[in-house]
Amino acid sequence: MFTSISSVGPIPSGAPVPVLSVSPIVLPAPGRTVALQLRVSVPVVGRDLPIVLLSHGHGASNHLSSLSGYAPLANYWAARGFVVLQPTHLSSATLRGVVDPHGPEGALFWRSRAEDMTRVLDTLDTIEAAVPGLRGRVDRGRVAVAGHSLGGLTAGMLLGQRVTDADGTVVDLRDARIAAGVIIAGPGNPSYLTGAARDRYPILRTLDFSAMTAPALVVVGDRDVNPMFSDQAEYRAGAYTLSPGPKDLLTVFGGEHILGGISGYDAAETTDENPSRVEAVAQLAWAYLRTALNAADPAWSDACAALRDSPSPFARVDAK
Repeated sequence: MFTSISSVGPIPSGAPVPVLSVSPIVLPAPGRTVALQLRVSVPVVGRDLPIVLLSHGHGASNHLSSLSGYAPLANYWAARGFVVLQPTHLSSATLRGVVDPHGPEGALFWRSRAEDMTRVLDTLDTIEAAVPGLRGRVDRGRVAVAGHSLGGLTAGMLLGQRVTDADGTVVDLRDARIAAGVIIAGPGNPSYLTGAARDRYPILRTLDFSAMTAPALVVVGDRDVNPMFSDQAEYRAGAYTLSPGPKDLLTVFGGEHILGGISGYDAAETTDENPSRVEAVAQLAWAYLRTALNAADPAWSDACAALRDSPSPFARVDAK
C-alpha cells in the first residue's frame, strides 16, 4: 500500500490497523515521589512488535505533558506496528502541587525522566500482563526511544548524550537496550543557548553530544526560534551537528516548535498548526524507526527517495 502525505509523495506503508490503548498502568517505582504511570498503545493484530518509548515535553498545558499527550504520534506508530509506551514524567503539569519543582534536578527533572524509561524497560513483564492480548507479542530485542522538546533531552540521554551535574559529575544514562531514537526539537548546541533558559536551566549549558553514538533521527523546524532559548534556529540541530554518526537530520520547512501540532490534536499552543505537517513528521519518523530497528526494511530509504522526488518537498534530509 502507498500513502501520500502533504507534499512528501508516495511512501510505501502498511495499512493502519485499530489500536488498543490502556492507561494508566501503574508501575513499581521505589524512591520516586509518586508512582510511575504509563499509557500503552498497541495494534490489535501482529506479532514481534518493536517498542518505542515516547517521552513528552515540558509545556504549559495541563495534560499534553503527560501520558495523555502526543496522540498524533502514538496513534500513528501503534497503528502501523509499534508498541508505544508513554510514561508521565515528574515534570508533568499534571503533578503540579504534588511534586516539588525546586528539588536537586530543578523543574526539568532531567535525570528522573531517563530513569523512568529504564524502569519501563525493567518492568516489561508487568506491562505485558496489564494489556489484554499483548503477552508474547513484543519483540524486546528491538527498542527505540522518541521525544519532543524536553522529551528530546530524555531521548538523547538514553542514546548516550551526557550532561554535567551541579557538583561537576558527568552523568551518562545511556541504556544499551535502546538501539535507536528520534529526537524532535530537543535542546541543542549549548553555544547557541543565549536566552533566559541559559540561567533558568543551567543543565542545558552542559549538554555533550560527543559520545552519542547510537543511530538517531534529529527532527527540527527551520522556524523554531524561541528567544527564551536562542535566536538561532540552528540551536535545535545540536544533537545532529555535535554528535558522531550515524545520524540523520530532518529539517521541516516552515516548522515551528510543535511542528504543526504533534503534541496533541488541536493543541492551542501550536503556532504553526498544520495537520498535514503533523502526519508527515509522524510518517517520516515511523519510516526511520522501521529501518533503524530492522536493517532489511527499506522504509527509510523509500521515504527519503519520495521526499527527494517530490516537486514541492516539505522537508530536507541530511545524513552522516
